Amino acid sequence: MIELFADNPGLKYVLLVSLFALVSVAVYFTSLSIGSRQLAKQRLTQAAGSSEPGGTMGSLRSDRVQSAWLKLVNGIEKAGLSLVDTKDETVRRRLIAAGYAAPYAPRVYTLARLALVILLPALVLGYFWINRASPGLLTLYFAVVIASAVGFYLPTLIVRVKADRRQQDIINGFPDALDLMLVCVEAGLGLEAAFSRVGMEMTESHPRIAEQLGAVVLEMRAGLNREDALRRLADRSGSDEIRAFATLMIQSTKLGSSISQTLRVYASEMRERRRMRAEEKAHRLPVLLSIPLVTCMLPVMIGVLMLPAAIRVIRAIVPALAGGG
Repeated sequence: MIELFADNPGLKYVLLVSLFALVSVAVYFTSLSIGSRQLAKQRLTQAAGSSEPGGTMGSLRSDRVQSAWLKLVNGIEKAGLSLVDTKDETVRRRLIAAGYAAPYAPRVYTLARLALVILLPALVLGYFWINRASPGLLTLYFAVVIASAVGFYLPTLIVRVKADRRQQDIINGFPDALDLMLVCVEAGLGLEAAFSRVGMEMTESHPRIAEQLGAVVLEMRAGLNREDALRRLADRSGSDEIRAFATLMIQSTKLGSSISQTLRVYASEMRERRRMRAEEKAHRLPVLLSIPLVTCMLPVMIGVLMLPAAIRVIRAIVPALAGGG
């Protein structure tokens, strides 16, 4: 069996990829198991503390779930390796827009980049070693440099894609949230109660919007004023439409204008923008379809149309040339 893998380079590559995937899946499910156990332990501790008479509630910092990622980054930093990025606030805003709102998320992000910068070149060297290949020095250098670059920029690309997808989901579902909010406000609910009710109703249809509105309600109940809570909503979403909504709500509160009228007008504007974005994508389709049409179909059509004429020309010219010769 070992000789079979030694003689076949393709089987070596498959074995290497399979081992890497197996280790990755094992680490992923182990981290999930550790996180679920810690969450269950935290809930049991909170339940026991709340059942004791005269017990005092802990602070938010003491009640925070200590996940496996947090323990990992804390252990690495205690060993002497600093994971704090020089652009920590920029990275934090980018990660929050992608849905990673934990305070230790920038450190995990930096750790992932460092690990991939080391791991991917090591995998490339291991692949060459298993295949017993002897590439040139220049080839080996470029392979290691490209693997390091991929490992350095891959987390950034993933975070950017997730942030764009999350932002698009929020934008697409926000007009429905505004309609429900308008119904709640016209029914007599306050803005905080309307946020809470809309967040509960949209848990299944638009969970990202429900999460954002729930965060606003929790911040307002914790003592943050409405203006700051709305501005934090705009910063978390990273969308111009949500930022404009927060500005409208703040101005309506300050000027004493009708919130229901503001919601109605802005909901119609957002629906109009969504319709215009759909029309823009539809109008781009002919331009995008022209690329495969010109490169693939047009040469075939020209060949089919010109082939009979070319055959007739050959049949007429070849006998004439032969007779003349």
